[in-house]
Amino acid sequence: MNFLSTLIAVSESAAETEPTVVDNITAVNDAVNTFIWNNGLFLLIGAGILLTVVTKVFQVSHIKEWWMNTIGGLFSRKSKARKNKESGSVSQFQALCTALAATIGTGNIAGVASAIVIGGPGAVFWMWVAAFFGMMTNFSENILGIYYRRKNSEGEWCGGAMYYLQDGLGGYKHCKYIGRVLACIFSVFAVLASFGIGNMGQINKIVINIDNVLPKSLDLGYAFGDVKWTNLIIGVVLMIIGGLIILGGLKRIAAFAEKVVPFMACAYILGCLIIFFMNITNLGAIFGSIFKFAFGIKAVAGGVAGVAIKTVITQGCKRGVFSNEAGLGSSVMVHSASNVREPVKQGMWGIFEVFADTMVVCTMTAVVVLSSGKIDLNTGTVVEGTNDATLVAESFGQYFGTFGTVFVSIALLLFAFTTVVGWSHYGSKSFEYLFGTKAAKGYKVFFVLMIVSGAVMSSSIAWDISDTFNGLMMVPNLIGVLALLPMVIKLTKNYVDRRIKHKNIEPMLSYDPVIQAEHAKDVEREEQEELEELQEVNASK
Repeated sequence: MNFLSTLIAVSESAAETEPTVVDNITAVNDAVNTFIWNNGLFLLIGAGILLTVVTKVFQVSHIKEWWMNTIGGLFSRKSKARKNKESGSVSQFQALCTALAATIGTGNIAGVASAIVIGGPGAVFWMWVAAFFGMMTNFSENILGIYYRRKNSEGEWCGGAMYYLQDGLGGYKHCKYIGRVLACIFSVFAVLASFGIGNMGQINKIVINIDNVLPKSLDLGYAFGDVKWTNLIIGVVLMIIGGLIILGGLKRIAAFAEKVVPFMACAYILGCLIIFFMNITNLGAIFGSIFKFAFGIKAVAGGVAGVAIKTVITQGCKRGVFSNEAGLGSSVMVHSASNVREPVKQGMWGIFEVFADTMVVCTMTAVVVLSSGKIDLNTGTVVEGTNDATLVAESFGQYFGTFGTVFVSIALLLFAFTTVVGWSHYGSKSFEYLFGTKAAKGYKVFFVLMIVSGAVMSSSIAWDISDTFNGLMMVPNLIGVLALLPMVIKLTKNYVDRRIKHKNIEPMLSYDPVIQAEHAKDVEREEQEELEELQEVNASK
């Protein structure tokens, strides 16, 4: 009803003021965006809660298992997470880094600051809540992605929401065409979102950020209209660098992500940790304010308090979802390209992805913001004149001077650019599903060329519209995930029974009998190697 009322109001306003076409598009998009994200959050969190319950709180009950199968076992001498000898795939760690490249972006810096400024310190608590349940949403997406994947004509693994919608949901009685239609809808939304939130919007943020820190002596004036020469030059440079990486295919994207993502994430976290320890005596007040204002408890009463509570919860959950993308079905496309055989093992990397993105990086940003003095920890209010877009940079500047401000600018540049690289894969795989493998190559070229458009655009409408399509992706994706809930339960139980309880049962690895048979041999060999390794350890004791 609210959605219809908004659209009617937009139409009436258009008739009275005769706005431009762009104004009308913006108004309608805002109405759709608000409706999708406000209502979609309930769907996302609800799905996460349900998936957490049916998997018996896997992210907690089997924390040792998923930790040792991801980052905890990464540096083990016999770990296979970094190894990859299979053509057409990437290693498990490369898949994680590529997914993190797309998810760790401006939302982890500016997005967190915005959530705190609008919703208060309590918004951080709801980010954690969204991430906790989002872990199992991402886990479920990834195991379905691996289970329903297949190889294309070039021998590359292809998986994602479109495939488990087509063959999973579509495999149910009378659901064949429903599955295919939803798969196509998801792919269209993903392609459209990739050009905005995954390309032009990120590049535009980079250009604006660089322009703000460049000395005025380097201002070269305007190339044409209101387009600056510096913006155009930056855009061309980024297009060339992006082209060298993106046009090289997933292997090159993964190799780039494997090197850059750990470096940029660790460097940023290190900077945050320095501020963290510099404020060690104030940590009680910082974390106290997060829990104190989690339910909107402010110096207000009545209806205003109710609005505050809604704002805190909405901002926290929304920014948490924006940051880790759990439930949108995006990162599944790169996780499905992993050389892993066990669906649940890649699902564990999905759990770690959300943990690293939100529980670690976003929390570090929140500590920096809440230690800046710009947020009153006693009342939860923001100091007048505070700009959420520059708040993190200003906070670093308080402790490190000009170096701190430049450091955040570089971090934003790397975070945003790796998001572009990661999303290029999501868009190309969605385009490939719709039009074929050869057509996807043309998409990549066009995607690279659009980088310049992002550098010179002055309107945010492309970003706003793509943000809406990003939100719309969750609808068909979650329909697929929830419809395939029995399969998620079966796959999880099969893994737990075999690998944890050591029951002698047949593994569930693929919907395709041919792939199932091939992978079963590999898994049997892997289990035998693990058994021999365990025997060696026991013998040495």
